[in-house]
Amino acid sequence: MITQLAALLNNNHNTVSTAESCTGGLIAAELTSVAGSSSYFQEGYITYSNDIKEKNLGVSHETLERYGAVSEYTCKEMLLGLLHRTSSDYGIAVTGIAGPGGGTEKKPVGLVYIGCGSLDDYRIYEEHFTGNREQIRRQTVTHAIRYLVCQIKERSESLSCEL
Repeated sequence: MITQLAALLNNNHNTVSTAESCTGGLIAAELTSVAGSSSYFQEGYITYSNDIKEKNLGVSHETLERYGAVSEYTCKEMLLGLLHRTSSDYGIAVTGIAGPGGGTEKKPVGLVYIGCGSLDDYRIYEEHFTGNREQIRRQTVTHAIRYLVCQIKERSESLSCEL
């Protein structure tokens, strides 16, 4: 899937940046695993703490207080903050609970929000992954890349994409 994303980005002369919490840079690592990735990958933020989400991505303190770091709203603000702070055509933002601790009844381990797209066309996905910490993080990377591939295909090729 990563080679498909790299080809789509290169063919359309597009760029991508990342804002990661629960994956700790794994998405950026995957995006840069392809030779020549400097043509499409611009930058990545690892924003594990709420303070850094506010400082580096502009996530509002009110959003973090009201909804928490793991929420659709925080993910949306991470993505939009990323896209406003970079010149990238596309962004990927993720926040979630990879475990093994940190989960609650309302926000269990495996709850992940993935945001991807552009300033004028983005989506936030809620996922409930299972497995250990590494499996949850890997599933997040895979899904984030798959979602962005689908969005680019839909936009550039006017095709609907099956997830």
